Amino acid sequence: MKKWYVLILLCIVVGIIGYRYVYQDHRDIATETSIYKLTASDLLDEFAINPMTSENKYLNKTIEVSGSISDKNPQSITIEDKVFCQFSSKIQKALNTEQIKIKGRFIGYDDLLEQVKLDQCTIID
Repeated sequence: MKKWYVLILLCIVVGIIGYRYVYQDHRDIATETSIYKLTASDLLDEFAINPMTSENKYLNKTIEVSGSISDKNPQSITIEDKVFCQFSSKIQKALNTEQIKIKGRFIGYDDLLEQVKLDQCTIID
């Protein structure tokens, strides 16, 4: 009978740990500090030299990218045709095509389009 109590208690503990692992709080990229600060050209140059090493270096990290806007949609911006930045909501600010700084989470490199992909982006003033 004592074994059953230990087994039930162990199942409850494993269940609680598993639940907390699966349902973690989401990251707030807007409040995180950027680990890397680069221009769009410098970032793409790293991927041209060694894509696998660069992807492992930046994957799931918060980075800050600067450059000029080449394309703008309601929820995304492309910087110098090299960095695609997706926002969580519609862009409210009026943007010029001069220089912009964007902070976001690196999610991958598209070697077909030769673009770096960021999500959860915010515009840095």
